[in-house]
Amino acid sequence: MPRLALWLACLLPLIAVAADIEGQVVGVADGDTLTVLREREQIRVRLAEIDAPEKAQPFGQRSRESLAELCFQRPVRVEEKGRDRYGRTIGRVWCAGIDANAEQVRRGMAWVYDRYATDQALYPLQAGARSEHRGLWIDTHPVPPWDWRHK
Repeated sequence: MPRLALWLACLLPLIAVAADIEGQVVGVADGDTLTVLREREQIRVRLAEIDAPEKAQPFGQRSRESLAELCFQRPVRVEEKGRDRYGRTIGRVWCAGIDANAEQVRRGMAWVYDRYATDQALYPLQAGARSEHRGLWIDTHPVPPWDWRHK
């Protein structure tokens, strides 16, 4: 019996990390960060595997507006992937049933964040946005946010 208790003690934190968060979007900070209200708790969520332009960057405001259009005041489900260094939940986000991470890339409102991307299906969405000059891809040489932040 002690082995079972030890095994369960090790497994429970993994189950908690994999749990979905459900609530309503009450804030959109930028094109890849939003706030979810679950009961009385506000949870800051960073969309996994994508990186949107910074607010001061070209298309930064438009990217935020796009995410707000998709998610603000809508029911949301977040598949939690972990936490970032700022304490935000990192996750795949579905707003009213739409995959917001993928949709931001499809609209040309975010890049696939190569450093953290695991979903290979995001790359064709980005290629389509780029070839059709949607969103940030209207610019001939858009600067990825990770490069923008280093300047």
